[in-house]
Amino acid sequence: MAGHEHETVELGEAARLGDLYSSLQDRVPGLKKFNGSIALSINYEYARPEASLHDGDEVGLLPPVSGGADFTDRDRASKKIGAIRAQIVHEPIDANAIISAIKRPEDGAVAVFDGIVRNHSRGRRTLYLEYSAYEPMAAAELDKLAQSALASYPIREVRIIHRLGRLEVGQTSVLIVVASAHRAAAFEATRWIIDTLKKTVPIWKKEFFEDGAVWADGEPFPEDISVAPQSTSK
Repeated sequence: MAGHEHETVELGEAARLGDLYSSLQDRVPGLKKFNGSIALSINYEYARPEASLHDGDEVGLLPPVSGGADFTDRDRASKKIGAIRAQIVHEPIDANAIISAIKRPEDGAVAVFDGIVRNHSRGRRTLYLEYSAYEPMAAAELDKLAQSALASYPIREVRIIHRLGRLEVGQTSVLIVVASAHRAAAFEATRWIIDTLKKTVPIWKKEFFEDGAVWADGEPFPEDISVAPQSTSK
């Protein structure tokens, strides 16, 4: 994210998340380019700067998602969510198999969002993309989206699969499948899932062109996710 994947910091008793962030701002100059847009997490959950820290906590500093970082932990991710409704994978996504498996006789509609790698971006030809994630937290957030969709919309079932690693033009990066008795609910739930995923799940995209590579711009975090205060140092 800012030239650092991991950093060990010792703080005094009663330290808070904001204290840690302030300390890291002084130690990691690269954080300044994300000034005012970093969200914080403790043990894979979004947290506010005033949250208390405890020995052994794992803290994440997260730029707007779809932007840039590189964390992987497949074992913890798979234990967190299993392989039923939400998955992070490192292999090609078989959309037809997933769509076929979710269908039931009681369904009147199956809505599908198939996000694929296009051959151009920013007015340049895209060679390929690389997706990376803070994987344990991303897995948990995908599972939350699936559960929230089932609780908020009159749908029967949902699948959310996101792929990480190198993706070629035409390959699927994210697949969302929603089954429901009625098409309106399936459409609405699918739209809500992808729109929310793009803002809350810590997955980032790097675009590779013939003349270089860039991290894709991230979308602003939703209002209910607190971001770290801006640095006042010059």
